[in-house]
Amino acid sequence: MDSVESGACSVGVGFKPQHADDIADAPGCVDMFEVHAENYMSAGGARIAQLERIRRDYPLSLHGVGLSLGGLDPVDRQHLARVSRIVDRFQPHLFSEHLAWSSHAGRYFADLLPLPYTSQTLHRVASNIEIVQDALKRRILLENPATYCRFEDSSFAETEFLRRITELTGCGLLLDVTNVVVCACNHCFDPDAYIDAFPMSAVEEIHLAGYAESPNEDGDLLLIDTHNSAVPDPVWRLYERVLAKRGPVRTVIEWDNDVPEWATLLNEAQSARTILQNARTLTAPSRGRA
Repeated sequence: MDSVESGACSVGVGFKPQHADDIADAPGCVDMFEVHAENYMSAGGARIAQLERIRRDYPLSLHGVGLSLGGLDPVDRQHLARVSRIVDRFQPHLFSEHLAWSSHAGRYFADLLPLPYTSQTLHRVASNIEIVQDALKRRILLENPATYCRFEDSSFAETEFLRRITELTGCGLLLDVTNVVVCACNHCFDPDAYIDAFPMSAVEEIHLAGYAESPNEDGDLLLIDTHNSAVPDPVWRLYERVLAKRGPVRTVIEWDNDVPEWATLLNEAQSARTILQNARTLTAPSRGRA
């Protein structure tokens, strides 16, 4: 639907039903919309009709939260079939999921839970991604997680784990810059060094969102990936570093809780667009005189 160049410079937001009238009144206000696949698994109804109207006018990105790619259980084939029907119906330009697990032994959890980075989990995640890609008949993107604990038996750095996943499966990556800032604070590492080690050539989409600050039991600052506020300055700064290394790449503003008025969300998208356009100018090839 969009060219490689325009797609790389696209800015989108998470679609929220309460913004539908505002979006209809201002066509072309953003380049794309993202929705959580699990919110649209019904066969019909007002929610589906609303999304179909959005899809007629805008490219769509589907973001999964329930495939539990890092779980011990096999991929839930019934859930995968539901995801596949949505992909077939709406034909999104991208489908993404998380490096996490969210179900076990038939129980489903409301959180995206972390996993140790070992050879065993590497091959399990890779196998699950291949199953999903085969079912959806497309390459998917895998998102780096926001985490609040680390595992002593991890034998890979997260960036190396993600790199090997892409090599084993051919999947792409969704780089959530906010998650990097959150984890850097919670686990005391340098976010710039993480970005320098990230497999940037596999990145096809970026997420930006707000977070909450909370002291932990030791009185140290803990960041929580809440998606309930404007993008903070440390995330914008790291986003600029990402673009300096990667060049322009499709960017989505996530704001899933305490959803603001449309004008506020649109302002966040415009801030991202300005940074993207600056990055495009800086990375554009120079043109010699004829």
